[in-house]
This record gives sequence, C-alpha cells and structure tokens, in this order.
Amino acid sequence: MVSKNQQEIPMKGSIVSPFEHAEAAVEPKRTTTRKIVLWCGLGLLLLAVGVIGGVVVSQTLNDPYRTLQVFPVTKYLDSPRALAGSKFKAELRVEADLAWKEEAGRLMLFSTADDSRRLAVLIPAAVAREIYFTKGQSYLAEIEVKEGGLIYANSIRKN
Repeated sequence: MVSKNQQEIPMKGSIVSPFEHAEAAVEPKRTTTRKIVLWCGLGLLLLAVGVIGGVVVSQTLNDPYRTLQVFPVTKYLDSPRALAGSKFKAELRVEADLAWKEEAGRLMLFSTADDSRRLAVLIPAAVAREIYFTKGQSYLAEIEVKEGGLIYANSIRKN
C-alpha cells in the first residue's frame, strides 16, 4: 500500500502527464444580467426604429397627392386652356374670400408657395363645409383646371 505522501512509481515504459492531479481552472461561462439588459435594450431600439420606419412609409404611400405634379402657375397664367382637364397638387395660401353660393361652393383667391400672384379657385360646397379658411393660412390641395380655365379644388387639407 502507498501512503498519501508518496507518489506511485510509474511502471517502466508508461508516460505520466504532469497535469494528472491538476484541477480545471476555467469556470463555466455565465450569462450576466448586464448582457441581458444590453440585448433587451438593443431589441427595443430596433423595434422602435422599425415602428417609426413603418409609420413613415405608410404615411408616404397613403398620401393622395404624392403622384400629382406641382401646379405650374406661370404656364397656367400664360394659357389656362392648355391645362384644361389636368390635375395637380398645389400648396395654397389664402389671400381673400370672394363669394359663397350654397349650390356652387366658395370662390377664393390663393397664392402659391412658389408664386405670389393670385389665383381664383372654386372650392365645391361639400369640400368647403369641412374647412374653415383664414387669411394667411396654408393648405395642400388637389386642383383641377376645368373648362374655361377655372381652377377647382377637388380636395384640400390644412398644411
């Protein structure tokens, strides 16, 4: 029998590892609370970016004015009949309220963001009832040049 203090003598021809009696010094990897918090924060940040991006894309695609060309004021003033039947978008600023007729709607003077010259625009009664117009306010409108060169606002919203 061999005592604890004595080492066994290896047999002739056998190889003994110097690490035979050593214990592993590497601890198993632990998930820390700090890493979990960082991953959760990153996940929330990505979720917020995704939601904001989705809202922006949705609003852009649902904009009824996005496919319309900007109203060419100079071309209209040179030859209004050349634009008859065409639809445009225009950023209009209220200059004056000229008249109101229940069946026809409201006739108003507007200027555009690009040109200070005044344009007469007829806003149909159904559209005009939904909006209260004040001088100096800006609106985004879908306008159409109809027969005789009169401009009609098919839809309008406050800018």
